[in-house]
Amino acid sequence: MQLYNTLSAEERAQLIDEAGKERLTLSFYAYAKIEDPKKFRDELFIAWNALDALGRIYVAHEGINAQMSVPADQFEAFRNTLEVYDFMKGIRLNVAVEQDDHSFLKLTIKVRHKIVADGLNDDSFDVTNKGIHLKAQEFNNLLEDPNTIVVDFRNHYESEVGHFQGAITPDVENFRESLPIINEQLQDFKEDKNLLMYCTGGIRCEKASAYFKHQGFNNVFQLEGGIIEYTRQIKEEGIESKFIGKNFVFDHRLGERITDDIISQCHQCGKPCDNHTNCANDACHLLFIQCDECKAIMENCCSTECLEIIHLPLEEQLQLRKGLQVGNKVFRKGKSDALKFKNSGDLPVKPLGKAAGKNIRKKITVKKVLLGKAEHYYTKSKIAQFLIENKELSVGDKVLISGPTTGEQEITMTEIFVNGSPCETAKKGDQITFELPFRVRLSDKLYKILQASENA
Repeated sequence: MQLYNTLSAEERAQLIDEAGKERLTLSFYAYAKIEDPKKFRDELFIAWNALDALGRIYVAHEGINAQMSVPADQFEAFRNTLEVYDFMKGIRLNVAVEQDDHSFLKLTIKVRHKIVADGLNDDSFDVTNKGIHLKAQEFNNLLEDPNTIVVDFRNHYESEVGHFQGAITPDVENFRESLPIINEQLQDFKEDKNLLMYCTGGIRCEKASAYFKHQGFNNVFQLEGGIIEYTRQIKEEGIESKFIGKNFVFDHRLGERITDDIISQCHQCGKPCDNHTNCANDACHLLFIQCDECKAIMENCCSTECLEIIHLPLEEQLQLRKGLQVGNKVFRKGKSDALKFKNSGDLPVKPLGKAAGKNIRKKITVKKVLLGKAEHYYTKSKIAQFLIENKELSVGDKVLISGPTTGEQEITMTEIFVNGSPCETAKKGDQITFELPFRVRLSDKLYKILQASENA
């Protein structure tokens, strides 16, 4: 019986593209007493794997925390797999504002000690004795009350690109750091102030609200469903958004735009920007904010040191990071002396700029077909090499180059070379080269754009 992934992320992405079906990115959580998390985990994997549901899920004795990608036509079938368990009957599923078929490319369900790492060893408080849940309009109303203190229980790299107006935004890298800091700061306001809290989807506030009630705070409130549900409600009900900027999300997208306000800066040049990226140096993978211009100049690197390293032969790179924790084991989130414009804990009062051509009420749907994969990038001449594995590519075609580090880059083909000679059309099996101002990687895919439409 299959209880693990058998396909790579690249193979899964290709199957998703070939299927051509819409997928929904969603999240949910539930606190409950689970006697056998391992058995629960295996049951979920079998049920969800059969539906082609993908995502990152944590289960523990205290409940479940899930971020997932589900085929739209299997949404009700997926919901039915949750209804089997009493504690998930009628559970709210937070559906993302912006959809991306590649938000998750594997089904990973892990058994953890806790579904959210809170650093608490105090079992004397009841996690179900939580704060009062508020809907979007109720949250906005309480924000206007001068007797309210609003706290962002997310990390510094999340609040830096978007937050509620007037919120306390702790300069922390994880949830467990924020609890004692906020508790200490608000000791004098336990009895007479409204403590209003929020996070991405609600799960961190669920635990935090119970913790602060246990600490003696009288008036504790939390945003129901977090920023994700708040955004859905303000769109559907025409409510003014008190959240400004972008909502950071923990999948391939790294963010959903809520308003067109840009409140953060490129960490390298200081230009208004709120696009996160990971350093291209596999021994670094620093998460930081980088504008398109710096991305092109620095080739997705956070420093000149990392830029030099990615141009070394692979054998030398491997030798340099021998013995180091790399890849997914690196948790450096936007803090480095190489970043000149990092402003953790020191957020601007007013937005620094506006996002160009963005409208959260419209979605761009791009129909594309996979052509092939990247094989090499010649840095000095800025030439990219791809292998055409499917269909044909002609001069004048619009293409999309997509990858975990590269992101999504659209260009129009002005010249194509096959075996060093220019040609009008490249066919299946051809090894092609063309000029490209940004570096490509072996994980990058080449797509032909067939049609782009805008939906309200």
